[in-house]
Amino acid sequence: MPEIHLWYWFGFAGLVVTLLTLDLFVFHRHDHAPSLKESAWWTIFWIGIALIFNAGVWIWAKHEAGSTFLSCYLVEKALSMDNIFVFVVIFRFFRVPMMYQYRVLFWGILGAVVMRLIFILAGVELIQRFNWMNPIFGAFLIYTCYKLATHGGGEVHPENNVVLKTARRIFRITRGDHHEHGHAFFAREDGLLSITPLFLVLLVIESTDVIFAVDSVPVVIAIVPISFGREWMAFLAFTSNVFAILGLRALYFLLAGMVDMFKYLHYGLAAVLGFVGLKMIGQYVVILRHGEKSHFIPTWVSLTVIAGLLAISMLASVLFARHEEPDESDKNNEETVNDDA
Repeated sequence: MPEIHLWYWFGFAGLVVTLLTLDLFVFHRHDHAPSLKESAWWTIFWIGIALIFNAGVWIWAKHEAGSTFLSCYLVEKALSMDNIFVFVVIFRFFRVPMMYQYRVLFWGILGAVVMRLIFILAGVELIQRFNWMNPIFGAFLIYTCYKLATHGGGEVHPENNVVLKTARRIFRITRGDHHEHGHAFFAREDGLLSITPLFLVLLVIESTDVIFAVDSVPVVIAIVPISFGREWMAFLAFTSNVFAILGLRALYFLLAGMVDMFKYLHYGLAAVLGFVGLKMIGQYVVILRHGEKSHFIPTWVSLTVIAGLLAISMLASVLFARHEEPDESDKNNEETVNDDA
């Protein structure tokens, strides 16, 4: 495989900064509630950018690196559905108008990119330095698989967030609702600089992403073969993660009112986590017996299994949703989302 030079990282960082700058200061410089049509086009755009990058990796570093990137991207994109559910609950709890949600997600995602970089670099270094970390990561993914399969979507309680409670004790918070200060995170009140309620929302979003990173980063690290080396492991894990995160805002506005349609997706995600965890443990055993260049499961097989599990769970969600009557909580969720819109 070709060598990863430092300027590749700078080039990718420049691409991300350019896309985010255009997104915030050109295409979304005015606060508004994105329509379904606008969100759909932006979702297609972000997926298209990721697939173009994937094609470049495929041509440049051949099929194994290309299929590995695609596997990581598919898993991260599917895990985004859990993020969307949590975002809906958080924005509903704080009663954030739809027109201000995009800007909160923008800065939240910017922070998420930095956190994912730190987590991925640390995780790859651990895997490369200590082979015995493979079965530990694998066992963690199997535990996460069990937790995800049995929690049934779980419940989110923003009012119990430790960061939120701490911020309310430390900082001065402006009075009034979100409309009073618009999308500002800071404002002067009674001559003193204070944080707005929207900044509290951002803190909750950022702290919640730490939990998501703990679950998702080990998955992408586990998917990339250790034989690729630390540079390629970090590069593929990070770039696939970032492309999935960049498209999260558009996907949120596209699917915020339809998250309940994907009731069985978490089972597919759990199966993927379990598969990757078992693969990681099996890979460790194979390396011990046959050396670092050996593969327990070929990359193309992993891609096929991951794509198949996610496709089956999403198809099941759509098919069974047609035959199920929405319960009271579903109706309340839909009404709240419609009210926000």
